[in-house]
Amino acid sequence: MKRWWLPLLWIGAAHGAVTRDVDLQLAERDYQQHCQQCHGVNRIGGTGPALLPQSLSRIKPAEVRQVIENGRPASQMAAFGTVLEPARIDALALYLQRPLAVEPTWNEDDIRQSHRLLADVARLPDTPQHKADPLNLFVVVEAGDHHIDVVDGDRFEVLARFASHFAVHGGPKFSPDGRFVYLASRDGWISLYDLHNLKLIAEVRAGLNTRNLAVSKDGRWVLVGNYLPGNLTVLDARDLSLVKTLPTVGRDGQASRVSAVYTAPPRNSFIVALKDVKEVWELSTGPSPDFVPRRIETEDDLDDFSFSPDYRQLLATSRKAQGGQVIDLDSGRVVTDIALPGMPHLGSGTYWKRDGHWVFATPNISKGLISVIDFNTWKVIKQIPTLGPGFFLRSHVNSRYAWTDVFFGPDNDAIHLIDKQTLEIAHTLRPMPGKTAAHVEFTRDGRYLLLSIWATDGALIVYDSNTLQEIKRLPMNKPSGKYNVGNKIEFAEGTSH
Repeated sequence: MKRWWLPLLWIGAAHGAVTRDVDLQLAERDYQQHCQQCHGVNRIGGTGPALLPQSLSRIKPAEVRQVIENGRPASQMAAFGTVLEPARIDALALYLQRPLAVEPTWNEDDIRQSHRLLADVARLPDTPQHKADPLNLFVVVEAGDHHIDVVDGDRFEVLARFASHFAVHGGPKFSPDGRFVYLASRDGWISLYDLHNLKLIAEVRAGLNTRNLAVSKDGRWVLVGNYLPGNLTVLDARDLSLVKTLPTVGRDGQASRVSAVYTAPPRNSFIVALKDVKEVWELSTGPSPDFVPRRIETEDDLDDFSFSPDYRQLLATSRKAQGGQVIDLDSGRVVTDIALPGMPHLGSGTYWKRDGHWVFATPNISKGLISVIDFNTWKVIKQIPTLGPGFFLRSHVNSRYAWTDVFFGPDNDAIHLIDKQTLEIAHTLRPMPGKTAAHVEFTRDGRYLLLSIWATDGALIVYDSNTLQEIKRLPMNKPSGKYNVGNKIEFAEGTSH
């Protein structure tokens, strides 16, 4: 089945050719004539992605004009440089960043009509039809040209590659046995892929702008958190058919977007953070769930969170606390605030044992430091200076080091290796000088790790986690995240959840 997901990127008014005198009415007519057939009435998407500010907010601004003017290789995105004069291309690029006069809707009927079954699981073998270890596969998001790679984690070879929807986000999630992977895109498409048979099984559009998804411990349910419309979508994990939608409205009647959804396996529940309401929701997933939320009041709106190792507490990003907020899920109360400078990225932090005690470390997206927190006292025990603000921090129970990038700094080609016992930077690597290095994921046994070079001519670099010797490079187009099946379904120490 062919897919033509236009990775059309959004330009801001900062582009030099865009002026205050652009004719947005003409731009709207140009959209209707040249773009609407693929991208839909009201820009909510069709065979191409949604072209809404909510969907395109993280995209680099200058690229949109290139795509409109020059098209996109290996896609049905045509080049309009010979059709539209430069000023009209500028105006069209600016038009795409403007919000709609009326916010678009996406209801349960829309979801059902978008649902499509692409293969019959009942007719497929229930054992792997390849020779790779099914629990040591990696699912790699290749963001540069919107594809997914399935990589053998022993031989470090690509087993399969398939087109994804626009801007896969939030990290793939897996069924408890590791056979199926679930992918969410920014513009609301959810995909179900069979890793045993290397086949796409089903797709559905759960919303117009989606944050992320989670899969229940028993593998029965998929919960999707949406920005637009602000709600939760519950899907049947077997085929992505709609179960129900849940409006995310606080006790006070305030509607909210969803910041994040994760599964809490020991609790048999989903945990949901709301972006515009001071509440965390817990939704039971068994044995006969009604998906009525248990509401936990917070002291601030939350952006993202991590769990404590026993899943009793949330470590949540809190603007009011100027750092972190600790919420006890058993009592439903805020335990304490954790004063942290800058903008800690707690959702990308990780924990490990140091001197027999659990500690948690978080990168910071506005300051060059790693904050290390004691789980017993909730005190910051060390601030580790880095070469710049970072985004991801990863480790493994069998690794001596925690690996962190400096994604937002001028030295973003560097990777720091932090000794988990001394809390000092033991090594700094520069895998490809001048190109951004980020996001590490270990093999299931922790012997090797994969690191991304975020460039169109980038790569996955395989390292021996003990000797730090490079083992192999797999050329890829801006590989963003990669996710090991075994680590994810076992919720292994050191990886993201």
